[in-house]
Amino acid sequence: MELITPGLGLIFWMTLAFLLLVYILGKFAWKPILQMLKERETSIHEALNSANKAREEMKQLQFNNEQLLQEAKNERDALLNEARKIKEKLIEDARVKANEEALRIVEGAKESINNEKMAAMTELKNQIAENSLTLARFILKRELSDPKMQEEYIQELLKEVKFN
Repeated sequence: MELITPGLGLIFWMTLAFLLLVYILGKFAWKPILQMLKERETSIHEALNSANKAREEMKQLQFNNEQLLQEAKNERDALLNEARKIKEKLIEDARVKANEEALRIVEGAKESINNEKMAAMTELKNQIAENSLTLARFILKRELSDPKMQEEYIQELLKEVKFN
């Protein structure tokens, strides 16, 4: 029953022990404990701030990465378009050069054919003229072997010369 209704001496010694304990704890333990709690609170606050900064930096880096990625895609598309244009231009240039070369070859062939044709015609005319002269010599030799026939031929030629 003494615990339920303690005596005055017990309350006094318990209070004194409690106050001594509070004084000793206040003198030696509370300040370091409170200081450690304050340091812990500061470090937690700093960690939260640095985590928020890191989160913001990550968002900024992600945004920058997306911008860089978009710029790279745009540059790649531009390079591909330029490469396509260059390819089409090269193909068109090659086609034009091939057409020009074909036309030049055709013109050269036509000119060569025309020259050969003219040479063949000249050769043919020369052969015909030579054959005609040879034939005329044979005919005139035969016809003009007689002096009377020569006289008649000369008279005929003179008549033709006078009328021209």
